[in-house]
Amino acid sequence: MPIKKAQLAFLTSTHTVNDLYQGAVPALLPYLMVQRGYSYTAISGIALAVTGLSTAFQPLFGLLADRRPRGWLVPVGFLTAGAGVSAVGLVHGYVLTWLCVALAGVGLAAFHPPATSEARVAAGRSQKGMSVFSVGGTFGASLAPALVTVVVGSMGLSGTPLLIIPAVVMAVLWVLRRLRSRRTETAAAAGVQAVVAHVPDEWRSFGRLVAVVVGWSVPYVSITALVSLHAQRTLHAGSGAGAAVLTSFTAAGAVGTLAGGWVADRWGRLRAVRAGYLLGILALAGVLWSPSFAVLEVCTLLCGVTMFLPFAPQVTLAQDYLPNRPGTASGLTLGLAMSVGGLTSPLFGVLADAQGLRAVFAAALAVFVLAACLAFRLPDRRPVAESAAAEPADGEPARTGA
Repeated sequence: MPIKKAQLAFLTSTHTVNDLYQGAVPALLPYLMVQRGYSYTAISGIALAVTGLSTAFQPLFGLLADRRPRGWLVPVGFLTAGAGVSAVGLVHGYVLTWLCVALAGVGLAAFHPPATSEARVAAGRSQKGMSVFSVGGTFGASLAPALVTVVVGSMGLSGTPLLIIPAVVMAVLWVLRRLRSRRTETAAAAGVQAVVAHVPDEWRSFGRLVAVVVGWSVPYVSITALVSLHAQRTLHAGSGAGAAVLTSFTAAGAVGTLAGGWVADRWGRLRAVRAGYLLGILALAGVLWSPSFAVLEVCTLLCGVTMFLPFAPQVTLAQDYLPNRPGTASGLTLGLAMSVGGLTSPLFGVLADAQGLRAVFAAALAVFVLAACLAFRLPDRRPVAESAAAEPADGEPARTGA
């Protein structure tokens, strides 16, 4: 199945717009504290509204998308996310603000399963195609602070309605494109569904992959939440240095996502996944035992690249384990499994208060080692399109070696 570059590029653009609103919520929090006097506890509750509901609802939207194609969830998702974020400045009172952010979280959840499934079809056999789609979301989240600063920084919270403009523009483009390509995409979807009908789901392998993703999400959340503090408090760097090291990790993650797709296309998905975990262990150990900020900066860059090498291959592997339920596969791996890392963050906060930040990174490293061990027990599975071309006569799914 060849890559459909135009369709993939457009889906990547929708991912950029959707995750723009995911990044806009944390960017709005300082303004809510200053202009409405919210406490740290109140702010934490708002942050949990978008992250918790987004990750919890993704599997549900995945199940919904698997029952029959629901491409309309893509624009409805990012429009709902945009509406929720833009309404924050129009309402007053903590409860209404929380509900607006919760609405944005539900919209974010609605977007990802159907969009990821469509991106997989557009990418064909290319893992690099899926990595490009994934990086689109990272790019959108990175644009959010600048956009919020320009709009809310100059107009105050009353300017948040302007934030819905990217979603409205993208929705119009989505409708125009869908009207032009409906016949072609419907025929392609029918062909893929006919292939999938002959390939059974592998729930045991999928469950093992979910455990691997959980083991990935715990250190990921630990690094994003605490690496800045580690630079400032443990290594006595300034606040600017703390922000720089976190930015380095995010930027390196985008590079690693793209590199992971390229490695998977060239040497196979499992090699990309296993290389990412093995090299990630060394990089995370470097973060733990860094004697100076310069070493921490280098190790954090390496950690971002290596930890994200498996990202896109894991998504496509999940969809090939459950070829009849690609939305469920995307929702569980990108939603529920990833949320476990966020749920463990309070525990790591307690550990940091009691034993220090190095103890947190040591615990995260131990979890990551367990995930690496499980990653080496993942079986490969031939993508659906290749399975159709090489399906054995007895109907068993074709398999490839690791």
